[in-house]
Amino acid sequence: MRLEGKTAFITGGNSGIGLAAARTFVAEGARVAITGRNRETLEAAKAELGDRLLAIRADSKDVASIDEAVTRAVRAFGKLDVVFANAGIAAVTPVGGTTLAEFEDVVRTDLTGVFFTVQSAAPHLNEKASIILTGSVHAVLGTAGWAAYAGSKGAVRSMTRVLASEFAPRGIRVNQLTPGATRSPIWNAFAPDAGAMEALERELIATIPLGRMGEAEEIAKAALFLASDDSSFITAAEIVVDGGATGAPRGRVEIPPAPTGGLRLRQG
Repeated sequence: MRLEGKTAFITGGNSGIGLAAARTFVAEGARVAITGRNRETLEAAKAELGDRLLAIRADSKDVASIDEAVTRAVRAFGKLDVVFANAGIAAVTPVGGTTLAEFEDVVRTDLTGVFFTVQSAAPHLNEKASIILTGSVHAVLGTAGWAAYAGSKGAVRSMTRVLASEFAPRGIRVNQLTPGATRSPIWNAFAPDAGAMEALERELIATIPLGRMGEAEEIAKAALFLASDDSSFITAAEIVVDGGATGAPRGRVEIPPAPTGGLRLRQG
């Protein structure tokens, strides 16, 4: 088991990618503390994963709440080997239709909360620990209406490299995990019923060369790689798990075969 004897702290670990990572880490031998704001989903995660999981109600926008969550995790499990700063929210914030409060809510959760999660955990990290920050393909896509979210995730992308430099003297690695369109509760606000969700998925899938949405478990497997010693010489890096959406932005393109006797190129 790749995380045997290790301890992990995951923000936003009560649903979606964070919960999938918690399941994967526990299955690989880790003791895991998760945070979240929803008491019911935290209790469900605890019931599912048992004594190897500590579920803590905390808000990543509240620095004092983050500090307390880290303290509780360390008190329960000891110093940390993995920090997965994963908590985040998504919101459409178009120019001319966004309040200051809406914009700041995204930034405080997706950028400020990530930094202070790392800062709170820093004194409690073992040597050669792994810090993983959750980014997003929106940092590079330029999708209209997503300024606050894309700006926050772009900042996280830059911050990953800065933190990697700062933690390097302790042998601690800092990397970014960048999911593409992944089935998770983050989409519920944009598709309130099954029909709307199906239409949204069709729209997203049209931009993905592999022709499907990602699954939270697939992102969790990439997080496991970054958390484990398998990635011991990787830092300041970004692993993109998006089905090719950013690397091949034209999406799924079928190229017809060349006609018989068609034009051919010859070398020499």
